[in-house]
Amino acid sequence: MKLESLLQYLDTYLGIPDHPDYPNAVNGLQVAGPDEVHHVVAAVDASEASIRAAIEMGADLLLVHHGLFWEGLTPVTGRHLRRLGPLIEHGVAVYSAHLPLDSHAEVGNCALLGRALALEPRGRFAAYRGAEIGWWGELPDPVDVSNLRGRLSEVLSGAPVHVIPGGPELVGRIGVVTGGGASHTAEAATLGLDALVTGEGSHHTYFDAMELGVHVLMGGHYATETFGVRALAAHVAERFQLTWEFLDQPTGL
Repeated sequence: MKLESLLQYLDTYLGIPDHPDYPNAVNGLQVAGPDEVHHVVAAVDASEASIRAAIEMGADLLLVHHGLFWEGLTPVTGRHLRRLGPLIEHGVAVYSAHLPLDSHAEVGNCALLGRALALEPRGRFAAYRGAEIGWWGELPDPVDVSNLRGRLSEVLSGAPVHVIPGGPELVGRIGVVTGGGASHTAEAATLGLDALVTGEGSHHTYFDAMELGVHVLMGGHYATETFGVRALAAHVAERFQLTWEFLDQPTGL
């Protein structure tokens, strides 16, 4: 598969050119690679460890959610060089998709986590600069928050789930914003949601949840954002007859 053709497909499929994001996300191709792609490695983060492992796995393309340039304009020295140098030396391309992958209806983190929790999708919320990132839906049969916590831990492969029990006895209407989505607690309350499922939050999230009447379940930033890169890699591998692997580098956060 020609790298250029694959990039054109990814940019269009994910809506990269028109999707707002944080300036340092730098969505799309971040490091050029070989002309041909045969093996794709997916990872949540473009860390030193992920890059070294992807090279050992024979990756032509490293597909990530969190890319290389969050620190902005910095000299290519130290850890920045230790990341970029091996990629260039071994000819491995890096493609990053941040908020476009969180929000995508088919391979997005939020949509996939909602489906894994058996939510029936009802609508969007949690916008960033006009683009809706999160999804909300309903359980066919409402459950108590302890049950929902167990379900979430199970779909996150046993990851610990922290619960702020601010909501009602039974939970039926649930919002999902993966990663650092607890800042949308107030919006979840305005929508009449019983619970917000996310990765992590700030100290004030506790008071937001308790005072606004919403359960907030936090399963970890990393754990809630493994869905998208895996689904996207599987999608392009099937479409273009490529091989792929998921590189699991959990942070515990």
